[in-house]
Amino acid sequence: MKRTFALAACVAMGGSVALADMLAPSDVTYGDYGAVEQSLTGTPGDPESGAQVFLARKLGNCLACHANSDMADQPFHGEVGPPLDGIGSYRTEAELRGMIINSKKTFQGTIMPAFYVADDFNRNQDKFEGETILTAQQVEDVVAYLMTLTD
Repeated sequence: MKRTFALAACVAMGGSVALADMLAPSDVTYGDYGAVEQSLTGTPGDPESGAQVFLARKLGNCLACHANSDMADQPFHGEVGPPLDGIGSYRTEAELRGMIINSKKTFQGTIMPAFYVADDFNRNQDKFEGETILTAQQVEDVVAYLMTLTD
């Protein structure tokens, strides 16, 4: 609800958010092994913004679980998830999008959060009920960043 209001306010103030092109979390269609072919926004992701979301402790926080040589200057790379070096050369955009949206569709039993799911999850605070961890554009940005990791 809060995001919907914020997006509406952005549009009312002359922002360029294309609400009609955003795919709601409940409308995501998963293919075999959790891949999501359809963009959530219809807009290409920005790899630089994706790197920031990847790194941000209050957003993606991906580095807490995954090692990533591209961010070797950053402290505390995790070892819980697999290293992400070269992931853009062996995973497709659709596979990466699906893993970020809801990795449980690809890896049963994983502890990786579902970053673009709003329902059917326990939230630690009531204010997060019905909210996603990342926005649709942030998911697309992280996918774009991961696709740059090819060696």
